[in-house]
Amino acid sequence: MQKIVRYLGPFVLGAALVVPMALAASPRVQDRDRDRKEDKREEHNERKAQRYYDREHKDYHVWNQRENENYERWEREQRHEQVVRPYARLKRREQSEYWKWRHEHPDNDHDRDHDRDHR
Repeated sequence: MQKIVRYLGPFVLGAALVVPMALAASPRVQDRDRDRKEDKREEHNERKAQRYYDREHKDYHVWNQRENENYERWEREQRHEQVVRPYARLKRREQSEYWKWRHEHPDNDHDRDHDRDHR
């Protein structure tokens, strides 16, 4: 019995020191839930984002909020109207004109992916 007590004391002391550190290191449930929601939101936005190919410059552009704002600016400059046509409804020539304008008006466009096959 004394052998058990002799070994039990250090074990309890060690557990008393280790358990609080382990609990402090583990993420809280609320943090994990928030992180999962943020991950799902980012994944959803990435899936929603569309890529368009610029034939003349041989590169791709991701259509995100910034690209949409640039496109609306271009539309207003070109047509001087407040109603903006959806990009997908433009004729191919008009789409090329837009991408030409975008290359002339860069905004540190990190969303443009150069087509690796055409380098």
